[in-house]
Amino acid sequence: MPENNRIRIAVEQYGDMLYRICIAMLKNQADAEDAVQETFLTFFRKSPEFKDAEHEKAWLIKTVTNKCRDILRYKKRHQTECEDKLLSLPENTSNSDIFEALTMVPEKFRIVLTLHYIEEYKVNEIAKIIGKSSSAVKMRLQKGRKLLEDIYRKEFAV
Repeated sequence: MPENNRIRIAVEQYGDMLYRICIAMLKNQADAEDAVQETFLTFFRKSPEFKDAEHEKAWLIKTVTNKCRDILRYKKRHQTECEDKLLSLPENTSNSDIFEALTMVPEKFRIVLTLHYIEEYKVNEIAKIIGKSSSAVKMRLQKGRKLLEDIYRKEFAV
């Protein structure tokens, strides 16, 4: 398959999912767009070969989470202007408060919560993607749920 078609198909299949992961990690629309764009540029430059579609998807998720971490590290070292809260989400949905609370959970918990509950990955799949054991993922899910609940109750007085 020509390279341009391969990239176009990958963008169509995985672009929205990668963007949601970036929004959850970065809490910023512009940075999320940059991370997704950088991921697809890396995909284009490296032209990796994959065993199957799941391998391709896992590679893209791993690459986009690494791009997000790079952005977070850069911002930590280079304090810039104040970050805007995530305002692009629709306010009329009941999930917007939960999603906003999710953005307040520490990154190592946020990524496993996002992959499990939003992208519907199984624990063993998440373990492979993030390079941790299944028991570590289960523990992060458990602690992440508790943190999310605490933040949600505190911030949104449920």
